Amino acid sequence: MFPSRIWREMPQRYRLEAAVCKKCGKRYYPPRLVCAECGGRQFDTYVLPEEGKLLTFTVIRTPASQFSDLAPYAMGIIKFDDGLQMMGQIADCDIDKLKIGQKMRLEFRKIQTDDTHGVLSYAYKFIPKWY
Repeated sequence: MFPSRIWREMPQRYRLEAAVCKKCGKRYYPPRLVCAECGGRQFDTYVLPEEGKLLTFTVIRTPASQFSDLAPYAMGIIKFDDGLQMMGQIADCDIDKLKIGQKMRLEFRKIQTDDTHGVLSYAYKFIPKWY
C-alpha cells in the first residue's frame, strides 16, 4: 500500500470511524461521499461499535505474497447491533473453532509492513470472544 493511500484512509483506519448520513441515518464503513440510500452528501462521524457477531467467514490457505506468513487465516463478515457490517481478518484464534453467530471484538492492530517504502500499516481486526 502506498503512503498517499494510507494518508487518505487514516481517519477510518486509525480512529475506527465510519460515517452516518445526516439525511437518512444510513451508516457506512468506509465513509463515502454520496449516500446510496437517499443521495445525501452530508455525513457525521460515527465511532464503530466494539462488538458484533460473525455472519460468515472463509479460511485463506493460499494468500497473496505479503500475507504468506499469516496463512492459514480467517476473513469474516461481522454484523454490529446497529446493522453495520464489516469484513476483516479474524485473529488470535483457532480457525477450526470459529462458529457463525459467535461474538467478535473489534481491535486496532498492525496489518502489514511495506518493506519497499518502510511503512507500517495499521487497521482493524476481529478477535473472537470465548465464553
